[in-house]
Amino acid sequence: MIASARSRVPPARYAGLMSLLAAAVLLVLWEVAARAIALDAFPPAHQAIAELPALVRDREALADIGGSLWRMAAGFALAVFIAAPLGICMGRSRAIAAAVNPVAAIFYPIPKAALMPLLLLWLGVGDASKVFVIFLATSLPLLYHSQQGARSVDEKIVWSAMAMGVGRMARLFRIILPAALPEILIGCRVALTMSLIVMVTSEMIARESGAGNILFNSLDMAIYPLVYAMILIIGVIGFLIDAAFERVRAHLVRWAESAEAGALPLFSSG
Repeated sequence: MIASARSRVPPARYAGLMSLLAAAVLLVLWEVAARAIALDAFPPAHQAIAELPALVRDREALADIGGSLWRMAAGFALAVFIAAPLGICMGRSRAIAAAVNPVAAIFYPIPKAALMPLLLLWLGVGDASKVFVIFLATSLPLLYHSQQGARSVDEKIVWSAMAMGVGRMARLFRIILPAALPEILIGCRVALTMSLIVMVTSEMIARESGAGNILFNSLDMAIYPLVYAMILIIGVIGFLIDAAFERVRAHLVRWAESAEAGALPLFSSG
């Protein structure tokens, strides 16, 4: 019965319904746990939800959240335009990979929030330091996935193009980039999540404005329902951004998924 009901519901709508159901279950568990623990710092879900209308109507809070999204977008865009091309070059050139990989390996395990004190000294508490730390955090997954995508290109296709006289730039845009695109977009999805996390963290350290500033100020003033309401808003923003990007990603690489689906019967019939 469940399988037949599922087959009648479009996959996208079914996924949306399951997401809503999971969110409702989490809210119920939160409410029950908060009532059982009875701790001021852990208010019930209904108290946090009750704070949401006031936050949505507060123009200053909306401006702060908008500023956070702008910084997040700026850092992510810088990473896409710098780290992704560099990763592709690393995937196609051993010399470039040998030069960049040690530097990336050094920076990878360092918590990017730990760099904020230095960036505050160099760039101040404004947008520049926050955008730069978001750029640093999002560059690494983009660098790795772009490199892996460029490495995975079938060399026989590249050699055939060279034999047909296709130039270097034409090979890059007509063969390497399309073949690497699915892996690059996976890196973009990971980078988007990282950008949201680091955006909030940076604003909690450099407390001038933004969603992280609202969160930390509410915590300082012990307005715990507002703290959790802000966490809910950040979570919803992350969910919506990820869902929107996934739709774009699926549209851009539907040809690759179709090719994989068409190849499955060949492997399964072996």
